Formats: sequence, C-alpha cells, structure tokens
Amino acid sequence: MKIPKFWVRKKQSSQQPPSRRKKRKKPIKPLSRWHPRLRQMTNWAVIAVSVLLCLFLLPTRFPGMELLGIGANWLLIWVVAWSVKRSALQGAFAGIILGLLQDAMTSSQPTHALSLGLVGFVIGLFQKQRFIQEDFIFIALIVFVMAILSDTVFALQMIVTGTASSDVIWAYYKKVTLASAILSSLWAPVVYYPLNRWWQQLKLAEQSS
Repeated sequence: MKIPKFWVRKKQSSQQPPSRRKKRKKPIKPLSRWHPRLRQMTNWAVIAVSVLLCLFLLPTRFPGMELLGIGANWLLIWVVAWSVKRSALQGAFAGIILGLLQDAMTSSQPTHALSLGLVGFVIGLFQKQRFIQEDFIFIALIVFVMAILSDTVFALQMIVTGTASSDVIWAYYKKVTLASAILSSLWAPVVYYPLNRWWQQLKLAEQSS
C-alpha cells in the first residue's frame, strides 16, 4: 500500500543571492590605531572647520540666537574651549589669530585681537592653576565672565581711539555686553562639548599609541 505524499514546502535556502546580501560596513579603527600623521591632519581639519563655522555664525541671526539684536560671540566661545586645557601663551595666540580673522570680517579699528588674546591668556592662567572644572555650568559661567571682559576691553579701545564720546560708548556697552554675555554662555556647550570630547579622545590616543 502506498503512503500518501503530503505537500512539503522546500526550505528556503539560508543563503541569499549576492545581490541581496547586506554589505557589512567595515568597523572604524580606534583612534589610537590611526597613523600619527592622519590624526594630526584630522585634528587640523576639525580646528579649521570649527573656526570657519564660528565665523559664519557671527553675522547670522536665527530665532533663539539673538537678544536685543545682539548675537552670541562664537569666536570667544571657541577661544575658551581651546584655552581650557592649554597654556596661557597657546590661548593668547589662538585668541589673537581669531581676533584678526574677526577684524577681517568687520573692522580693524578697534581690534578684536587684543580682547580675544587677553581672554585666551587669562583662561590659560586659570588652567595652569587648575581652577577650571569640566562642568558645563562652570564653563558657561566662565564664558559669561570672559564675554564681559572682552567687551570691556573693546569699549576701552573705542574710548582711547576717540571713536565716539564716552557717554555713547558706555550706553551702548551696557546693552551689548549683557546680551552678548547671556547668549554666549547659553550656547557655550554647543561649541565646547564636541571640541573638548574630540581633544580628549585625541590625547588618550596619543598616550596609548
């Protein structure tokens, strides 16, 4: 007697056609395994792109990025982020370079190089004494104070050069300084966090390689 045959589904082959196979992404090598020259070039690229981005953000006035018609001082935030873990001379040098770049976009009289250079120098001194912590709130407070210092130096330059009367300068100074300090401190983590994290990873990679 013949046993009736039941319909049996053929098992689908576990192997998919080459066209349907998902291409596996090659895992990115840890930063410590990168070639030292590649790490250095990448670091310079990060620095250049971040500085250019801050330069482009200076004249922009998007919603939430201005107060009383005044925007955040993005270059000052960058100088603070750079100088937190570097020497006073390195901070001053970065501040002068970024100040000259800002002068090229606005005006060289009075110059922004003096105020930003002083900010980088002061932050570098604090770092040497280990007064600066890694807390975002503390960084925002540092940016707030440095924004007031930078605008004060800028206003004093205007008085010395006789750009306008001292009464007009100080009246404008009060309005600009407070708005710029508040916005800069609020937006400081946006610049500080990614840059600081990158430089931390870069330092660990150089130590372990």
